[in-house]
Amino acid sequence: MAVAKSWTMVKHFDGAPKPEDFKLVERELPALKDGELLLESVFFTVDPYMRIFGSQIMKEGDITIRAQVPRLYRRRMMKEGDIMIGAQVARVTESKNPEFPVGGYYVGHGGWTTHFISDGKVLRALPSSWPESLSKSLAIGAAGMSGLTAYFGLLEVCSPKEGDVVLINSAAGAVGSLVGQIAKMKGCKVVGSAGSDEKVLYLKEIGFDEAFNYKTVSSLEEALKAASPEGYDCYFDNVGGKFTDAALQQMKDFGRIAVCGAISMYNDSVITSGPYIQPYILFKQLRMEGFLLSQWEDRYEEGHKQLLQWVLEGKLKYNEHITNGFENMPAGFMGMLKGENIGKAIIKV
Repeated sequence: MAVAKSWTMVKHFDGAPKPEDFKLVERELPALKDGELLLESVFFTVDPYMRIFGSQIMKEGDITIRAQVPRLYRRRMMKEGDIMIGAQVARVTESKNPEFPVGGYYVGHGGWTTHFISDGKVLRALPSSWPESLSKSLAIGAAGMSGLTAYFGLLEVCSPKEGDVVLINSAAGAVGSLVGQIAKMKGCKVVGSAGSDEKVLYLKEIGFDEAFNYKTVSSLEEALKAASPEGYDCYFDNVGGKFTDAALQQMKDFGRIAVCGAISMYNDSVITSGPYIQPYILFKQLRMEGFLLSQWEDRYEEGHKQLLQWVLEGKLKYNEHITNGFENMPAGFMGMLKGENIGKAIIKV
């Protein structure tokens, strides 16, 4: 019998997650039934959304945000003692399902656990032609969920046109860094904001036209004006909060805003409110749209194929911030929330 090590959530996160909020447990997995397979995790992804589903304000019985979350996603909200949710690249080590041979690699959603049993229904196979030159971790990064979020969020929600000016915050992160490069492929001018001089340098290296460190500028409003005096046609928002309050003022008429995340507010214990945004949306005739990647589930194959092609052609550059060791998953997760990573945050077992 396989022994699985798993990271569980001891209690809902109140403010920034802390080491004591996690507990490492071991358990024996049962013998496989017909149609089941055993997988061993190789790479894990850690992402901001995990913070949301373990939030104190998301817990059962608290209606402040739960009522606003689609029913499909409420089922992912964690209870105290649950295994932390998340995806991984995993290898089949035992199988009683002929469609999933031993040795095959799949993207699964087993959570933060070294081994898990699946019936195969929600597994996505890595292509048999996966290039040996590419790490399989890209299947949960630039050629996986992060890439798909950038691909569909930018192209379908922002609908950039050649010559548009695109603004991206958290631009050196897993999604933002890819959004900027895709926008450049579409003939746009791209402006990025990041939280360190090292990240700003990285953005310039991957082709951003303008980039600035939002932590060191004297005025966010002036920094946005300096980067694009004519304003912005598209805004890909990963941060929310005060950044968005400032960005809306810089939008051109008929601008498009894709709301991908709001990481600046994920650690808030109380839901905050900002300036009223309706006048900007009304008089500039803006379109502001939140999106969840799942709405394009029927087009994932298209996205995977295009992203992988761009990576192989060298048109889509990526960086992986690797944390080694399953025992270091909480540290890797907390570091990602603090912005310690450039590009995709990955845990390597």
